[in-house]
Amino acid sequence: MVRTGHTHPVAAPPLVLLTGATGYIGGRLLKLLEGRGARVRCMARQPARLVARVGGATEVVEGDVADYASLRGALAAVDTAYYLVHAMGSAGSFREQDRAWAENFGRAAKEAGVRRIIYLGGLGHGDDLSEHLASRQEVGDVLRASGVPILEFRSGVIIGSGSLSFAMVRALVEKLPVMITPRWVRTPTQPISVRDVLDYLIAALDHETHESVIYEIGGADQTSYLGMMKAYAKQRGLRRLFVPVPFLTPWLSSRWLGLVTPVYARVGRKLIEGLRNETVVTDDRALRDFPGIQPADTAEAVARALKAEDDRVAETRWSDARSSFGTVRRWGGVKFGSRLVDSRVVKAPGTPAQMFAPIQRIGGKRGWYYGTWLWRVRGFIDLLCGGPGLRRGRRHPVDLRQGDTLDFWRVEEFEADHLLRLYAEMKVPGRAWLQFEVTPEADGQTAIRQTAVFDPIGLGGLLYWYGVYPLHVLVFRGMLNGIRKRALADASAATQSRAAG
Repeated sequence: MVRTGHTHPVAAPPLVLLTGATGYIGGRLLKLLEGRGARVRCMARQPARLVARVGGATEVVEGDVADYASLRGALAAVDTAYYLVHAMGSAGSFREQDRAWAENFGRAAKEAGVRRIIYLGGLGHGDDLSEHLASRQEVGDVLRASGVPILEFRSGVIIGSGSLSFAMVRALVEKLPVMITPRWVRTPTQPISVRDVLDYLIAALDHETHESVIYEIGGADQTSYLGMMKAYAKQRGLRRLFVPVPFLTPWLSSRWLGLVTPVYARVGRKLIEGLRNETVVTDDRALRDFPGIQPADTAEAVARALKAEDDRVAETRWSDARSSFGTVRRWGGVKFGSRLVDSRVVKAPGTPAQMFAPIQRIGGKRGWYYGTWLWRVRGFIDLLCGGPGLRRGRRHPVDLRQGDTLDFWRVEEFEADHLLRLYAEMKVPGRAWLQFEVTPEADGQTAIRQTAVFDPIGLGGLLYWYGVYPLHVLVFRGMLNGIRKRALADASAATQSRAAG
């Protein structure tokens, strides 16, 4: 109980457990739950990697759906639990893993007295479902068998900045003026905007029911992957030719997708196998029980996703989830849709504040901790091309605020002792970001992650990225090591100063 100045005690809000908070949906749902003042507990296999992402009132605990014993503490005193865990991208039999994980979670939730579980599954009807869709629905069945009431939302294709389906559509349409289109791109589906999915998941908290319910959710219209590609091309003003072919197996399609999209082969094949099944809403109960939610149609969902990606780097990405990790390419970075990403990390003994201090002072007169003369050459070339170059420097040698200019970058986002994201304002054939993120590790060290993101425009953008990539490797690696070295030196100097004092 929480007591106020009144004589009557005020009950604390019910505790909500969120699994999958590092994933695409869970990461966005976390912010919405915190925004509405919910008491949130996040369960993660490595809590240290999540702590820096959550609000001050949010609890982070260690837990793993594969480890039944670890679930007991995570589910203690929980009223509602969100189950947003999926093993499709992992090695081995993901269906067996999903089933075992759901059995563990359902049994532990029942023992802990959890009032209900909210689960996001997948649409699909009939006995001939793909392994992916069958597994999604089997997880719902296993959770229901636990005896805990389940609110299961079965969704079709989710369209949003950073989503797997949108990343695939975006990459195909942006890169290929002529596309061969296998049969699976014409299968009926009912895509839904990620914003509408999140609205349903949030509204479920206030929806009272004492029994398990399955809700089919989709957008305002039915289409296909071909329809989504045409909608994307129309909004981007791109002329594309689609050539139908009667063949192209899921295996061949996944390999083909691997060449031009961010979909790793093992994920792509399982995704494409599911596209042979129609994923349309046949029961409008969700619209009746949640009348305040009016889902967008395909065109609006695509427009929302494009606007979100134009505004900034996607808030979360399908590839954020650990089970989505693919093999990192050894040269040229990793492709995410039309974007190219180069990310590297180092660890150091010290606090996040100590490791972040050199990052906060980067640029301007201090320079970039490695190859500063190369940065000056790049700035001079930028001036010749009509860009700002390095002449703007920075407003303050230490203080940073969102919107500040920093040489030929602009501060897009800043969180003290945790995050600095810079948006490039130099002349480049595309859009670019440089991000630094500092997070505590379970072993007491601190991880410093540096990520360069490039959104190329056409062939010129790709040639630019791959042409300068060897130099980027040299400079970015040196800069990251320079930041680590500077942070350790500053921490050592501070320790010696305190000892002398």
